[in-house]
Amino acid sequence: MNCRKRYLWTILIASCLGSAPARAQQDETGELERLVSASAELEPGLAFARNQAASGDLLGALATLERVLIAYPNADDARLYHAALLCRLDDRGGARAELVELAGRPISDPGWSEVEAACGTLPRPGPSGGAR
Repeated sequence: MNCRKRYLWTILIASCLGSAPARAQQDETGELERLVSASAELEPGLAFARNQAASGDLLGALATLERVLIAYPNADDARLYHAALLCRLDDRGGARAELVELAGRPISDPGWSEVEAACGTLPRPGPSGGAR
C-alpha cells in the first residue's frame, strides 16, 4: 500500500508540474492580449502608457505608445510623450527623430513642457517647422 501511495503522489506531482508551463504560457498570452487591447484606442492607450511610466515601467510604456502610434500615426500628444519617454530612457537622438515627425504641426504647450522636462532644451518644431 505504501508503494501505491508513493506512486499516486508521484503521478499527482508530475501532472501538476507538467501543466505549469502551459499555464505560464496562457498567462503570458493573456497578458499580451491585455496590453494590445489596452493600446488599441488612442486616449485609453495614452492613459495606459502614462500609468505604466508612473509605476516605473518605462519600457512597457514605450512599447504601448509604439502600438498606439502604429494605429494613430498623427497622434501628436502620443508622439510628444513618446519623445519624452525616449529622453527618460537616455535616447535623445530617438526623441529628436520623433520631434522631426511633428514639423509643420502645432504643438501643445503642456506636451512640449513634458518633452523639455525630460529632454532639456530642444528646438521646438511648430507650424513653420522651426523653433518657437
